[in-house]
Amino acid sequence: MEFNTELLIQIAYFVAAILVILGLKTIWSKMTARSTSGVSGSKKAGKASAEATALASAESVIIIPGYGMAVAQAQHEVWELANILQEKGVRVSFAIHPVAGRMPGHMDVLLAEAGVPYDVIYDLDNISDQFPSCDVALVVGANDIINPAARNDTSSPIYAMPILDADKARNLIIIKRGQGTGFSGIENLLFDEDDTRMCYGDARDVLQELISEVKSL
Repeated sequence: MEFNTELLIQIAYFVAAILVILGLKTIWSKMTARSTSGVSGSKKAGKASAEATALASAESVIIIPGYGMAVAQAQHEVWELANILQEKGVRVSFAIHPVAGRMPGHMDVLLAEAGVPYDVIYDLDNISDQFPSCDVALVVGANDIINPAARNDTSSPIYAMPILDADKARNLIIIKRGQGTGFSGIENLLFDEDDTRMCYGDARDVLQELISEVKSL
């Protein structure tokens, strides 16, 4: 009986990744059992028409996919929106955090499935310096990987974790299923900033609405 060595290695890697993630989840749960204090400000709800205008009028848009995109299976809508923006002359890039989703490489697999070319996909180290000149960062179902507490709050359980510098973009549009916390269980104060707009709902539904609005411009 012959075995496919490459396939066995891939399966082993997948199983190992799942075990690591389950272990991290247990650790996070213990670290974040206490309630988070110091949360202030108010979240501002976005409207599809206004956010579509912001996206279409931007020179540069960085899309940050996360677990919410995976849950909604919205990768095809993300790429459709990116294509429409590119046709309007917007420079679109994708920023991938190595632990976005529930396993290493999760976002890369989904974007590849949707047909997103590799030359517009950047990892954490290669995209960071582009955020200050980015007009709009569009976050699709990500939370902890853009939480500035990892950079600024020494008491935070995610302090020193590398994050994508979405907070340095000029404007942020956050697509999020609800108002709950992320995987770590802590609040993200970035969602309360004046230049952040929250679009609540299933990622696919919100993206379809944005696509319709952008097409009409």
